[in-house]
Amino acid sequence: MRVPLVVGVDAGATSTRCLVSTVDGTVLGRGRAAGANQNSSGGSPARALAEALGAALRGLDPAAVALGVIGAAGAASAGREEARQAAREAWQAAGLAGEPRSVTDLEVAFAAGTGRPDGLLLLSGTGAAAVAFRAGVPHRRCDGYGWLLGDEGSAVWLGREALRAVLCALDGRGPATLLTDPVTAALEVAGHADPDEHAQALIRVAYRRPPATLGLLAPLVGPAAAAGDEVAAGLVAAAAERLLHAVDTVARRGGLPRGSPVVLAGSVLLTPGPVATAVRAGVADRFGAPPAEARDGAAGAAALAVAALTGAPAGDAVHARLTGAAG
Repeated sequence: MRVPLVVGVDAGATSTRCLVSTVDGTVLGRGRAAGANQNSSGGSPARALAEALGAALRGLDPAAVALGVIGAAGAASAGREEARQAAREAWQAAGLAGEPRSVTDLEVAFAAGTGRPDGLLLLSGTGAAAVAFRAGVPHRRCDGYGWLLGDEGSAVWLGREALRAVLCALDGRGPATLLTDPVTAALEVAGHADPDEHAQALIRVAYRRPPATLGLLAPLVGPAAAAGDEVAAGLVAAAAERLLHAVDTVARRGGLPRGSPVVLAGSVLLTPGPVATAVRAGVADRFGAPPAEARDGAAGAAALAVAALTGAPAGDAVHARLTGAAG
Protein backbone atom coordinates (compact mmCIF):
# COMPACT_ATOMS: atom_id res chain seq x y z
CA MET A 1 0.00 0.00 0.00
CA ARG A 2 1.35 3.41 -1.00
CA VAL A 3 2.27 5.65 1.95
CA PRO A 4 0.62 9.07 1.53
CA LEU A 5 2.97 12.03 1.44
CA VAL A 6 2.45 15.71 2.15
CA VAL A 7 4.30 18.70 0.75
CA GLY A 8 5.03 21.93 2.57
CA VAL A 9 6.46 24.98 0.83
CA ASP A 10 7.61 28.30 2.24
CA ALA A 11 7.85 30.67 -0.72
CA GLY A 12 9.59 33.78 0.55
CA ALA A 13 10.91 36.85 -1.17
CA THR A 14 14.57 35.81 -1.19
CA SER A 15 14.33 31.99 -1.13
CA THR A 16 11.81 29.17 -1.57
CA ARG A 17 12.03 26.05 0.60
CA CYS A 18 10.14 22.80 0.13
CA LEU A 19 9.73 19.76 2.39
CA VAL A 20 8.17 16.36 1.65
CA SER A 21 7.16 14.13 4.55
CA THR A 22 4.95 11.27 5.60
CA VAL A 23 1.87 11.98 7.70
CA ASP A 24 3.77 10.98 10.85
CA GLY A 25 6.31 13.76 10.22
CA THR A 26 9.17 11.73 8.75
CA VAL A 27 11.00 14.06 6.35
CA LEU A 28 11.85 12.39 3.03
CA GLY A 29 12.99 15.26 0.85
CA ARG A 30 13.96 18.91 0.76
CA GLY A 31 14.43 21.47 -1.97
CA ARG A 32 15.44 25.09 -2.26
CA ALA A 33 15.23 27.72 -5.00
CA ALA A 34 15.14 31.47 -5.54
CA GLY A 35 12.48 33.73 -4.05
CA ALA A 36 8.87 33.45 -5.22
CA ASN A 37 7.28 36.73 -4.11
CA GLN A 38 5.41 38.23 -7.06
CA ASN A 39 5.80 41.72 -5.57
CA SER A 40 9.52 42.00 -4.90
CA SER A 41 11.60 38.99 -5.94
CA GLY A 42 12.11 40.07 -9.53
CA GLY A 43 11.91 36.57 -11.05
CA SER A 44 9.22 34.04 -11.95
CA PRO A 45 7.40 32.77 -8.82
CA ALA A 46 6.09 29.70 -10.67
CA ARG A 47 9.57 28.75 -11.87
CA ALA A 48 11.10 29.10 -8.40
CA LEU A 49 8.31 27.03 -6.85
CA ALA A 50 8.70 24.32 -9.51
CA GLU A 51 12.47 24.13 -8.93
CA ALA A 52 12.06 23.72 -5.17
CA LEU A 53 9.33 21.11 -5.61
CA GLY A 54 11.39 19.17 -8.13
CA ALA A 55 14.41 19.06 -5.84
CA ALA A 56 12.38 17.92 -2.82
CA LEU A 57 10.57 15.22 -4.80
CA ARG A 58 13.72 13.78 -6.40
CA GLY A 59 13.60 10.00 -6.02
CA LEU A 60 10.02 10.03 -4.69
CA ASP A 61 6.76 9.08 -6.39
CA PRO A 62 4.76 12.25 -7.20
CA ALA A 63 1.60 10.13 -7.29
CA ALA A 64 2.01 9.46 -3.55
CA VAL A 65 1.54 13.13 -2.69
CA ALA A 66 -1.90 13.42 -1.13
CA LEU A 67 -1.89 17.11 -0.24
CA GLY A 68 0.34 20.16 -0.31
CA VAL A 69 0.34 23.56 1.35
CA ILE A 70 2.24 26.50 -0.12
CA GLY A 71 2.79 29.52 2.06
CA ALA A 72 3.69 32.52 -0.05
CA ALA A 73 4.82 36.00 0.85
CA GLY A 74 2.35 38.30 -0.87
CA ALA A 75 -0.47 35.73 -0.71
CA ALA A 76 -2.74 37.93 1.41
CA SER A 77 -5.98 39.13 -0.13
CA ALA A 78 -4.28 41.82 -2.22
CA GLY A 79 -2.25 39.23 -4.17
CA ARG A 80 -3.98 35.94 -3.43
CA GLU A 81 -5.07 35.08 -6.97
CA GLU A 82 -1.60 35.71 -8.41
CA ALA A 83 -0.07 33.52 -5.69
CA ARG A 84 -2.57 30.74 -6.32
CA GLN A 85 -1.95 30.83 -10.06
CA ALA A 86 1.82 30.56 -9.55
CA ALA A 87 1.26 27.64 -7.16
CA ARG A 88 -0.99 25.84 -9.65
CA GLU A 89 1.52 26.26 -12.46
CA ALA A 90 4.38 24.97 -10.31
CA TRP A 91 2.32 22.03 -9.05
CA GLN A 92 1.55 20.93 -12.59
CA ALA A 93 5.15 21.44 -13.71
CA ALA A 94 6.29 19.11 -10.92
CA GLY A 95 3.93 16.39 -12.17
CA LEU A 96 1.60 16.56 -9.17
CA ALA A 97 -2.13 15.91 -9.40
CA GLY A 98 -4.78 18.39 -8.30
CA GLU A 99 -3.63 21.68 -6.84
CA PRO A 100 -2.07 22.77 -3.55
CA ARG A 101 -3.65 24.86 -0.84
CA SER A 102 -2.29 28.41 -0.80
CA VAL A 103 -1.86 30.20 2.51
CA THR A 104 0.22 33.16 3.63
CA ASP A 105 3.81 32.87 4.76
CA LEU A 106 2.57 34.17 8.11
CA GLU A 107 0.44 31.05 8.63
CA VAL A 108 3.29 28.66 7.91
CA ALA A 109 5.65 30.63 10.14
CA PHE A 110 3.26 30.46 13.10
CA ALA A 111 2.73 26.73 12.53
CA ALA A 112 6.51 26.24 12.44
CA GLY A 113 6.96 27.83 15.86
CA THR A 114 4.16 26.33 17.94
CA GLY A 115 1.56 23.60 17.89
CA ARG A 116 -0.85 25.75 19.89
CA PRO A 117 -3.79 27.26 17.97
CA ASP A 118 -3.84 30.68 19.70
CA GLY A 119 -0.88 33.01 19.89
CA LEU A 120 1.15 35.70 18.22
CA LEU A 121 3.59 35.82 15.34
CA LEU A 122 6.18 38.55 14.91
CA LEU A 123 8.00 38.31 11.61
CA SER A 124 10.88 40.40 10.36
CA GLY A 125 12.77 39.13 7.37
CA THR A 126 12.53 40.63 3.92
CA GLY A 127 9.14 41.92 5.10
CA ALA A 128 7.64 42.49 8.55
CA ALA A 129 4.27 41.83 10.17
CA ALA A 130 2.64 40.97 13.49
CA VAL A 131 -0.34 38.60 13.56
CA ALA A 132 -2.73 37.37 16.24
CA PHE A 133 -3.89 33.78 15.64
CA ARG A 134 -7.12 32.22 16.88
CA ALA A 135 -7.86 28.53 16.23
CA GLY A 136 -4.82 28.35 13.98
CA VAL A 137 -5.90 31.07 11.56
CA PRO A 138 -5.00 34.77 11.39
CA HIS A 139 -7.43 36.86 13.44
CA ARG A 140 -5.84 40.33 13.49
CA ARG A 141 -2.69 41.71 11.90
CA CYS A 142 -0.46 44.77 11.83
CA ASP A 143 1.74 45.76 8.87
CA GLY A 144 2.91 43.28 6.27
CA TYR A 145 2.10 45.96 3.69
CA GLY A 146 5.15 45.44 1.48
CA TRP A 147 8.35 47.39 0.98
CA LEU A 148 6.65 50.48 -0.45
CA LEU A 149 3.96 51.05 2.18
CA GLY A 150 5.16 49.30 5.31
CA ASP A 151 7.23 46.32 6.54
CA GLU A 152 8.66 48.55 9.27
CA GLY A 153 11.60 46.96 11.06
CA SER A 154 12.23 44.45 8.27
CA ALA A 155 15.55 43.77 6.55
CA VAL A 156 14.44 45.77 3.52
CA TRP A 157 13.31 48.62 5.78
CA LEU A 158 16.65 48.56 7.63
CA GLY A 159 18.59 48.42 4.38
CA ARG A 160 16.58 51.24 2.85
CA GLU A 161 17.00 53.40 5.97
CA ALA A 162 20.73 52.68 6.00
CA LEU A 163 21.02 53.79 2.39
CA ARG A 164 18.92 56.88 3.12
CA ALA A 165 21.20 57.74 6.04
CA VAL A 166 24.24 57.47 3.78
CA LEU A 167 22.62 59.68 1.14
CA CYS A 168 21.73 62.25 3.81
CA ALA A 169 25.31 62.19 5.07
CA LEU A 170 26.58 62.76 1.54
CA ASP A 171 24.26 65.65 0.72
CA GLY A 172 24.61 67.32 4.11
CA ARG A 173 21.13 66.75 5.53
CA GLY A 174 22.38 64.21 8.06
CA PRO A 175 25.45 63.49 10.16
CA ALA A 176 28.42 61.50 8.93
CA THR A 177 27.99 57.77 9.48
CA LEU A 178 30.17 54.68 9.54
CA LEU A 179 27.60 53.09 7.24
CA THR A 180 28.86 55.02 4.21
CA ASP A 181 31.82 52.81 3.29
CA PRO A 182 30.20 49.38 3.86
CA VAL A 183 26.98 50.40 2.08
CA THR A 184 29.00 51.71 -0.86
CA ALA A 185 31.01 48.50 -1.03
CA ALA A 186 27.93 46.27 -0.70
CA LEU A 187 26.31 48.02 -3.65
CA GLU A 188 29.58 47.59 -5.60
CA VAL A 189 29.86 51.31 -6.22
CA ALA A 190 33.23 52.99 -6.65
CA GLY A 191 33.77 55.80 -4.16
CA HIS A 192 33.76 59.36 -5.49
CA ALA A 193 35.61 62.35 -4.10
CA ASP A 194 32.60 64.51 -4.92
CA PRO A 195 29.73 63.66 -2.53
CA ASP A 196 27.03 64.48 -5.08
CA GLU A 197 28.55 62.10 -7.63
CA HIS A 198 28.87 59.48 -4.91
CA ALA A 199 25.18 59.83 -4.03
CA GLN A 200 24.08 59.61 -7.66
CA ALA A 201 26.14 56.47 -8.19
CA LEU A 202 24.44 54.82 -5.21
CA ILE A 203 21.01 55.84 -6.45
CA ARG A 204 21.61 54.44 -9.95
CA VAL A 205 22.56 51.03 -8.58
CA ALA A 206 19.75 50.92 -6.01
CA TYR A 207 17.02 51.68 -8.52
CA ARG A 208 18.27 49.05 -10.97
CA ARG A 209 17.83 46.24 -8.45
CA PRO A 210 14.67 44.53 -7.12
CA PRO A 211 13.49 46.15 -3.86
CA ALA A 212 14.10 42.95 -1.89
CA THR A 213 17.85 43.26 -2.46
CA LEU A 214 17.95 46.30 -0.17
CA GLY A 215 17.65 43.75 2.62
CA LEU A 216 21.24 42.72 1.91
CA LEU A 217 22.32 46.01 3.50
CA ALA A 218 20.58 45.24 6.80
CA PRO A 219 23.45 43.17 8.30
CA LEU A 220 25.71 46.23 7.99
CA VAL A 221 23.73 48.20 10.56
CA GLY A 222 24.54 46.10 13.64
CA PRO A 223 28.36 46.26 13.36
CA ALA A 224 28.23 50.01 12.77
CA ALA A 225 26.06 50.44 15.86
CA ALA A 226 28.43 48.26 17.90
CA ALA A 227 31.31 50.49 16.75
CA GLY A 228 29.57 53.49 18.29
CA ASP A 229 27.87 54.98 15.23
CA GLU A 230 24.88 56.96 16.50
CA VAL A 231 23.06 56.83 13.17
CA ALA A 232 23.22 53.03 13.05
CA ALA A 233 22.28 52.76 16.74
CA GLY A 234 19.25 54.90 16.03
CA LEU A 235 18.19 52.56 13.22
CA VAL A 236 18.52 49.53 15.51
CA ALA A 237 16.39 51.19 18.19
CA ALA A 238 13.79 52.32 15.65
CA ALA A 239 13.49 48.86 14.09
CA ALA A 240 13.05 47.14 17.45
CA GLU A 241 10.52 49.69 18.66
CA ARG A 242 8.42 49.40 15.49
CA LEU A 243 8.35 45.61 15.75
CA LEU A 244 7.46 45.58 19.45
CA HIS A 245 4.77 48.21 18.92
CA ALA A 246 3.26 46.04 16.17
CA VAL A 247 3.09 42.89 18.31
CA ASP A 248 1.76 44.84 21.31
CA THR A 249 -0.95 46.34 19.15
CA VAL A 250 -2.03 43.11 17.51
CA ALA A 251 -2.14 41.30 20.87
CA ARG A 252 -4.48 43.96 22.21
CA ARG A 253 -6.66 43.93 19.10
CA GLY A 254 -6.76 40.13 19.10
CA GLY A 255 -7.64 39.87 22.79
CA LEU A 256 -4.65 37.63 23.53
CA PRO A 257 -3.51 37.76 27.16
CA ARG A 258 -0.06 37.92 28.70
CA GLY A 259 1.41 34.42 28.56
CA SER A 260 0.23 33.75 25.01
CA PRO A 261 2.98 32.15 22.90
CA VAL A 262 4.91 34.55 20.71
CA VAL A 263 6.66 33.08 17.67
CA LEU A 264 9.54 34.99 16.10
CA ALA A 265 10.26 34.48 12.41
CA GLY A 266 12.47 35.95 9.71
CA SER A 267 16.18 36.59 9.36
CA VAL A 268 16.23 39.83 11.35
CA LEU A 269 14.81 38.11 14.45
CA LEU A 270 16.42 34.68 14.08
CA THR A 271 19.97 35.84 13.32
CA PRO A 272 21.99 37.07 16.31
CA GLY A 273 22.19 40.85 16.28
CA PRO A 274 21.14 43.96 18.17
CA VAL A 275 17.62 44.13 16.73
CA ALA A 276 16.94 40.50 17.62
CA THR A 277 18.36 40.99 21.12
CA ALA A 278 16.20 44.05 21.78
CA VAL A 279 13.06 42.40 20.43
CA ARG A 280 13.58 39.19 22.43
CA ALA A 281 14.03 41.18 25.63
CA GLY A 282 10.96 43.26 24.85
CA VAL A 283 8.80 40.21 24.14
CA ALA A 284 9.89 38.47 27.35
CA ASP A 285 9.11 41.59 29.35
CA ARG A 286 5.72 42.22 27.75
CA PHE A 287 4.42 38.64 27.49
CA GLY A 288 6.07 36.95 30.46
CA ALA A 289 8.00 34.25 28.61
CA PRO A 290 10.80 33.99 26.06
CA PRO A 291 9.58 33.75 22.47
CA ALA A 292 9.51 30.59 20.36
CA GLU A 293 11.23 30.45 16.97
CA ALA A 294 9.99 29.61 13.49
CA ARG A 295 13.16 28.18 12.02
CA ASP A 296 11.59 26.27 9.13
CA GLY A 297 8.53 27.63 7.36
CA ALA A 298 8.42 24.63 5.04
CA ALA A 299 8.00 22.40 8.12
CA GLY A 300 5.17 24.65 9.26
CA ALA A 301 3.51 24.29 5.86
CA ALA A 302 3.90 20.52 6.08
CA ALA A 303 2.30 20.55 9.55
CA LEU A 304 -0.65 22.44 8.07
CA ALA A 305 -0.83 19.87 5.26
CA VAL A 306 -0.91 17.00 7.78
CA ALA A 307 -3.69 18.74 9.70
CA ALA A 308 -5.70 19.34 6.53
CA LEU A 309 -5.27 15.74 5.37
CA THR A 310 -6.10 14.09 8.71
CA GLY A 311 -8.70 16.58 9.91
CA ALA A 312 -6.86 17.12 13.21
CA PRO A 313 -3.87 19.19 14.41
CA ALA A 314 -0.53 17.60 13.57
CA GLY A 315 0.20 16.99 17.26
CA ASP A 316 3.33 17.59 19.30
CA ALA A 317 5.21 14.48 18.13
CA VAL A 318 4.64 15.14 14.43
CA HIS A 319 5.39 18.84 14.89
CA ALA A 320 8.64 18.01 16.69
CA ARG A 321 9.74 15.61 13.94
CA LEU A 322 9.00 18.12 11.20
CA THR A 323 10.64 21.09 12.86
CA GLY A 324 13.47 19.06 14.39
CA ALA A 325 14.50 17.95 10.92
CA ALA A 326 15.10 21.55 9.83
CA GLY A 327 18.18 21.96 7.74
